[in-house]
Amino acid sequence: MAAFPDETEAARLQRAYLEAVYRCRVGGRWLPLRIGESAPAIDAALPGIACFGLLSAWNPGSRPLAEPENRSADARLARALRAAGWRALPGSAAAADGVWREPGWLIAGIGQAALDALALRFGQLGALHWRRGGRVGMRMYRERPESLDLHPCVEWIQCAGPPAPAVAPDSRRPPPGRE
Repeated sequence: MAAFPDETEAARLQRAYLEAVYRCRVGGRWLPLRIGESAPAIDAALPGIACFGLLSAWNPGSRPLAEPENRSADARLARALRAAGWRALPGSAAAADGVWREPGWLIAGIGQAALDALALRFGQLGALHWRRGGRVGMRMYRERPESLDLHPCVEWIQCAGPPAPAVAPDSRRPPPGRE
């Protein structure tokens, strides 16, 4: 489990993640995502998909890495998604002021457990997950600092031990060609 240096850093990162601008490229168009809001454009563009995740492999633990290291991690994540049979489309997260941006992947049909396993495998502190028609939520992979107020769209996942291996696609995923 990645550790924050202190509770002030945890609060800063939660705020940054909540304020970030998320997008996914579906059907040749970049579609917006906002934590706490539904994603009707993505629902419409990907009929029949029950749930979604947005995950990046860049900057594990929210610690900046050099671009070549980030690109290598992203390529490993892309290979893992393909090997597991996930339908993955380009995505991104960026600071509202544009000073930070990193690519990621919209993963169609991924359940929470599979997303959590991948996020931990790639050292991420957070990922987005939502069910069709529901609000986009943030999953944070560490114990919530006691001084940090609960947020209705953030779920803190207390992790123990080493990251779990990536798991197979969610059994509720429609068969190929039905997505």
